Amino acid sequence: MSDLSKMERLDKILANAKIGSRKEVRLLIKAGRIRVDDEIATDHGARYDREQNKFYLDGALVDTREFIYLILNKPEGYLSATEDAYGPVVIDLLQLKHQAFDPFPVGRLDKDTKGLLLLTNDGVLNHKLISPRWHINKVYRAKLRDPAEENYHKKLLKGIVLDDDYRCLPALMEVLSEDGTEVELTIQEGKFHQVKRMFEALGNKVLDLTRIGFGPLDLPKDLALGEYRELRDEELELLRQAVKKKAEPLKIDEEENKLNTK
Repeated sequence: MSDLSKMERLDKILANAKIGSRKEVRLLIKAGRIRVDDEIATDHGARYDREQNKFYLDGALVDTREFIYLILNKPEGYLSATEDAYGPVVIDLLQLKHQAFDPFPVGRLDKDTKGLLLLTNDGVLNHKLISPRWHINKVYRAKLRDPAEENYHKKLLKGIVLDDDYRCLPALMEVLSEDGTEVELTIQEGKFHQVKRMFEALGNKVLDLTRIGFGPLDLPKDLALGEYRELRDEELELLRQAVKKKAEPLKIDEEENKLNTK
């Protein structure tokens, strides 16, 4: 049995599914072109549950989901925005059937930064995922101009002060390459150009930057640059649990002089 609180007018459900305005939807219903489950719809004001009932236009199933959740391997050259007058945006990479949901990026990646970017039209989840209050880890792999120095770890733990005098939250760095120029950085914020500005404050420069992790999710290895897919149910549940638990901020373990992420 459907939850009465989820029942909506038929014309509203179909209009939200972008098959036409409410007026246009009513004309489709009047013409007998709309079917709900096994019956031709006749009443545009009839109420249904979009999650329980199936809706068809001329025999084709209509996607009436309210929210959509996507994971994209963002390439360079695309703005993390829904539109821009001067260049391509990440929405341009989506199929029309997904653009129809009007998704927006969860946070942002710089134009020349690659990697994991989530997109959704779920405003509540989006807010929690990007708010520093919820302490969601963002993990980046960076190629530096100069080798990372030993004192970087301690300075990052204390919080790097950016060029506008903002002190960042504690961050964790791990050196990945023998020459010290490839590092992995974990932060819990998303300030404008933050990773690049953090290393600039250390006297270094980021030459290449890729986000490889967001909260409990890693960048899928089988997702090529520019490719995306819908989140699997278990991945979406991991995100919801991450904001439900409201994780603790990164803390310094004084004995081991490293971040405690547990």
